[in-house]
Amino acid sequence: MNPFEYVNAINTSKKDIMIDDLAEKAYVPFTINRSLSYFNDTVLAANEMNKHHHIDNKLKFHFLLNIVRKRKRFSKWAKAEQISDIDIVKEYYGYSDEKARQVLGLLNDEQMTILKGKVYKGGKVAQRK
Repeated sequence: MNPFEYVNAINTSKKDIMIDDLAEKAYVPFTINRSLSYFNDTVLAANEMNKHHHIDNKLKFHFLLNIVRKRKRFSKWAKAEQISDIDIVKEYYGYSDEKARQVLGLLNDEQMTILKGKVYKGGKVAQRK
């Protein structure tokens, strides 16, 4: 079972698709709660399930199935933006992502140009047509 099948059952179809133990094991509370947390009318229900993480998956699913109103909900998941300069700082200094973000704020444009020159390995750059 796909975790998004559970989300679709909670949001639109309102069908009980958790019929056996395998279906209960396929239920991923983090994914379901995250997908419901993007909407004003379901964020509190998702937070309630986060607070009661110790409850069985079947009970969580049935709670959300019965408490969330039927409505079509779709949202793209928020993703962390990729900053190309972070990769340069990570490679030159050998830092982690978090440490590289901190250092990036301290470097000016001239210093970044120097780092780019030191890290540059050469090669052909693919051109877009």
